[in-house]
Amino acid sequence: MLRILVVEDEPAIALGLRNDLTLEGYAVEVAGDGETASRRAAETPFDLIVLDVMLPRKDGFAVCRDLRRGGVKTPIIMLTARAQETEKVLGLGLGADDYVTKPFSPLELCARIKAVLRRAAPDLPVRYRFGDVDVDFSRGSVRRAGAPVDLTPIELKVLVALLEARGRLLSRDQLIDQVWGAGTSITDRVVDNHIMNLRRKIEETPAEPRYLLSVRGLGYRFENPDDNQTET
Repeated sequence: MLRILVVEDEPAIALGLRNDLTLEGYAVEVAGDGETASRRAAETPFDLIVLDVMLPRKDGFAVCRDLRRGGVKTPIIMLTARAQETEKVLGLGLGADDYVTKPFSPLELCARIKAVLRRAAPDLPVRYRFGDVDVDFSRGSVRRAGAPVDLTPIELKVLVALLEARGRLLSRDQLIDQVWGAGTSITDRVVDNHIMNLRRKIEETPAEPRYLLSVRGLGYRFENPDDNQTET
C-alpha cells in the first residue's frame, strides 16, 4: 500500500482528500501545518506528499524547499488557490513535481498522483540474488540453492521490503506500515518473530545472520557482506 502525506490546514478539505485517497487504495496521513509536515516527511518514508501552499507555522514553499535541501526526494504535488504563473514556477523551481490549482476535482488530483508515482517508481530488478538465495520479484517466489523456500505471504513482504531498502535501516514501525499497513496494531514482537522465521529459512546460521541484520533498539537492515548481489 502506497503512503501519502496530505498537508492541508482546512479540516473539510483534509477530510475529503483523506477519504478520496483512501478509497483509491492509499494509506493516508494528514498534517495540518508546515512544521509538522516537515518533521513527518523527514522521518517517515512516504511515497508522495500532497502539499498545500497556504499553511500555518510554515508555508508550503518553505516546506518543499527545506525537504529538498535535506535530501528528501519524495514526490510533491502542491495545492494552491493562487493561479498566477509565477507561483507555479516558484513551486516547481523549489523541487515540486506537479502543481494543482484549487478548486480541483478528485479525479484530476488522483490522475496527477498516479502520473507522478509512475514517474517516480524505482526500476526494481526482476530478480535479486544474494549468496545461494534467489528472489524472483515478478513471480513472488524465493529459492535457496535451487530449492523452493516456503515463505508465508507476510514473510515474503518483509523480505521484499528489506531488499528494496537494502543498505538502509527500516524501523519496526516502518516495516509494520509497509507490510501490514499504516495504523495496524502489530507489536514489535510480531515483527521480530517474522524476522527470526526468515533467518531460519534463508540464513546459513540463523543465530549469526549475514544478511538480515538487527540494529539494536532501532530496527533491521539487509546487507550483503560478500558484495556480490546480482540484479537482472
